[in-house]
Amino acid sequence: MSTLVSPSGDDVVESSHRAELVALTAAKSTSNLALRWITVFLPTLERAFSTSTGAITGILGIAELGGLTTPLFGKTLDRGRHRLVFVASLLLVTASSVIALGGSIATFGIAMLLLIVGVSNLTVAGLAFIGDRVSYSSRGRAIGTYETSWALSLLIGAPILAFLIDRFGWRSAYIALAILTGLAALGTLRTLPAPQPRDRSPSRSIFGGLPKNAWPPLVASAGVAGAGISVFVVMGAWLSDDYGLGVAGLGAIATALGAAELASSSGVALIADRIGIRRSVAIGGGLLGTGLLIVAVSDGSVVTALIGLFTLVVGFEYGFVASLSLMSEAAPNARGTALAVGNALGTITRASLIVLSGQCYERFGILGTATVSACALAVALTALTIDRRRTVGQ
Repeated sequence: MSTLVSPSGDDVVESSHRAELVALTAAKSTSNLALRWITVFLPTLERAFSTSTGAITGILGIAELGGLTTPLFGKTLDRGRHRLVFVASLLLVTASSVIALGGSIATFGIAMLLLIVGVSNLTVAGLAFIGDRVSYSSRGRAIGTYETSWALSLLIGAPILAFLIDRFGWRSAYIALAILTGLAALGTLRTLPAPQPRDRSPSRSIFGGLPKNAWPPLVASAGVAGAGISVFVVMGAWLSDDYGLGVAGLGAIATALGAAELASSSGVALIADRIGIRRSVAIGGGLLGTGLLIVAVSDGSVVTALIGLFTLVVGFEYGFVASLSLMSEAAPNARGTALAVGNALGTITRASLIVLSGQCYERFGILGTATVSACALAVALTALTIDRRRTVGQ
């Protein structure tokens, strides 16, 4: 576990801090599962709602705009109210699962909007909490640990949800998720500390306090996120359409992808601080691009397709998790605001590319999606090149 620092800056190593990181990671795992299972089992939801891939991805893209709410709470995080934002966001995730049980495309749309608002804000709250307590030289390890939640959600949750869906139908997945996220909210409320007084006085503007050189790392992170989500959103449909995979097969692949992501995010925790955060983002981007190229030339070969997909996932996970550490130090005196604005920027990117990727997939197949992803990756690497901030550990 990395060295943890109190808000006053003094190094402390206490078991309570480890418990806080474990609680944050476990809670985020449940919320990530509520989000991630939808794209993996997209064909199941298409049948449940009698709709198409384009319609579902369109709803997902619009719902992504819920992430634009994060700047509204940036100043709240700068005042140390991480627990309030995190727990309230988890309760929104719970509510989204309950609403989705309505079984119509309308209730699905409302549920997705609440889900994205909840997941976006709890993610930012957790990152701000860690950023305020972990020195930058060790933050890659702490955030890498926190972001294993993205991988754990599939590695542990996908086979369970696949079993429930196969045995009891799609509603059983939402029931299980409502229970899990509700329990996570209670656990986080009991574990995270109450707000502590802050010396700094945040500005009233939701964008106040961000210097110009804070923007390149925010753009780089948004670009990497967009490059990954462009493929993830059609992954289930692609594997089903081109290779005939059903619920069991998609569940197995999702579990394997979860294992690959876990190894990748763990890699950030283990080595990113040593080789440099910016360099880690570039390495991840390179692997993501390699995976895209392999996917584009797979041409009906399931083995080649899976090799490309796994390479892409490993690169995305490593690059994106590393970019969160970069983003967390973009504006140290307004960390909550920077993370919140960065998330909003990522939201706009993801929302646009989800819709575009779904439409390109329906018209051009996986090649259309790969092109969208490659453009987003090019923007990310350009922003990373422009970023010339001299931060310790970079």
